[in-house]
Amino acid sequence: MSQYIIETINLTKKYGEQYALKDLNIHVKPQRIYGLLGRNGAGKTTAMKLILNLTLATSGEVKIFGESMKKNEKRILPRIGNLIESPGFYPNLTGTENLRIFAELRGIPKKNAIKESLDLVSLPYKDKKLFSEYSLGMKQRLAIALAIMHDPELLILDEPINGLDPIGIAEVRKLLRNLCDEKKKTVLISSHILSEIQLLADDIGIIDKGILL
Repeated sequence: MSQYIIETINLTKKYGEQYALKDLNIHVKPQRIYGLLGRNGAGKTTAMKLILNLTLATSGEVKIFGESMKKNEKRILPRIGNLIESPGFYPNLTGTENLRIFAELRGIPKKNAIKESLDLVSLPYKDKKLFSEYSLGMKQRLAIALAIMHDPELLILDEPINGLDPIGIAEVRKLLRNLCDEKKKTVLISSHILSEIQLLADDIGIIDKGILL
């Protein structure tokens, strides 16, 4: 078994003559939080989309759980939870109702999956509050609940603290540390906020203009 949960080998994405990502080599160890730090437009989201096979690489390779992502996507993806863009939640439904729809669409068999994921992110189960009435922090926690509802081993989260107030940031930080330390999840997180990545991550990679420094 590989010593890394995620390993990228010279991962490159090029648009014409412009590099969005060039020769990215990152190594994410099990049950740790790896922070990908960089300013907006540095290539963080591109890297995560390439890792998840949401967009095709120009060259290079991604290995997850020691296996080639390209060749084993159908077996690997169910073991991953991700938050790359905001999920399309229905504003006129509650958090529980929204998760129930996603659970049915994804065929999640576990009966208590919705309640357990809401408990983990400290949101109430079967409450009456509509998604449209949620604060930004609550919306972000619901998105994380959706990402962990199927109990994945690996979480890939793009800017999960972006736009949150200090209390919201602290809540998400506590949640992610709990998922890693108590639930034994591996987390790859991106952010442009150095102070928060310092507080949260076990390992840090700095990316600038598509290149890992």
